[in-house]
Amino acid sequence: MIHHTMIVSFDGDIPDSALDQYLKDIEDVMRASGAIQTFAARRHIRVPADDHSPVFVASAVVQLGLADVDALNASFAAPGAADLIERWQAEYPYRVVWVNHEALA
Repeated sequence: MIHHTMIVSFDGDIPDSALDQYLKDIEDVMRASGAIQTFAARRHIRVPADDHSPVFVASAVVQLGLADVDALNASFAAPGAADLIERWQAEYPYRVVWVNHEALA
């Protein structure tokens, strides 16, 4: 299994309800694609050291579990993914970094 772990950082404040909806929208699109085997998402837990982050502070982390590289590549082209990104970027701009990796434990 390959894990695709995304760290999402919204540029400004985002209401809790909007962040919950964003995470649900990602889950819905990814599950509908049939490309993923697992999905997990969690909010960032804020601590004082976040004020000193050299890059950005996360809003949430999302992890997809996929069978192989072909499934990972398919997830990037999932129907509705581009529209989801465009819609959310228009209302709440954000940045994402990700890593593709084998299980950590």
